[in-house]
Amino acid sequence: MTLTFICLGLFVAVLVVLYKASFRAQKPSDYATMTPVFDIRDHLNGRMLCEGVIYGPFGRVTTRFVAQMHAEWQGNTGQITEHFRYDSGNTQHREWMLTVSDDGQIQAEAPDLLGTGHGQQAGSAVMLNYTIQLTKDAGGHALNVTDWMYLMENGTVMNRSQFRKFGIKVAELVATMRPMPMEESLSK
Repeated sequence: MTLTFICLGLFVAVLVVLYKASFRAQKPSDYATMTPVFDIRDHLNGRMLCEGVIYGPFGRVTTRFVAQMHAEWQGNTGQITEHFRYDSGNTQHREWMLTVSDDGQIQAEAPDLLGTGHGQQAGSAVMLNYTIQLTKDAGGHALNVTDWMYLMENGTVMNRSQFRKFGIKVAELVATMRPMPMEESLSK
């Protein structure tokens, strides 16, 4: 019986350490003093190119994508449109409406979100939490998403997102977002 309690205690301790030292344990305040300062109204603005991969639950790449984004801001309110092209040949169009308050709080709405997303920008990072409803051809599941975006010195934004169902990670996305190169912007 004692060995069972020791094993159970060790298991719980490992889970606590993994949770406290994991992707989900990050807080916007962890990045508050880091530079360059990331303000989505400035750095997610205009025509942008996004390139990324999506990993399945076992860590293998399940799909790759390239997206063209266009963001426009009127003060603290912005609209971002995204046109994705996946390696399967499928395409996807998404639109976001974002509102940023003076203290860096973010509210996000999109047609495929269940409710409103909430986040925070602080220092060199932006965090956003929301629930997305996948399309029927993608399984139709509602997934809880945590997005973390980090501003690099050269203006590129690194994005890492985890998708969870019942608290279990089912997918992860890693992508870059950067201003659209002038020659690509002119040809589109």
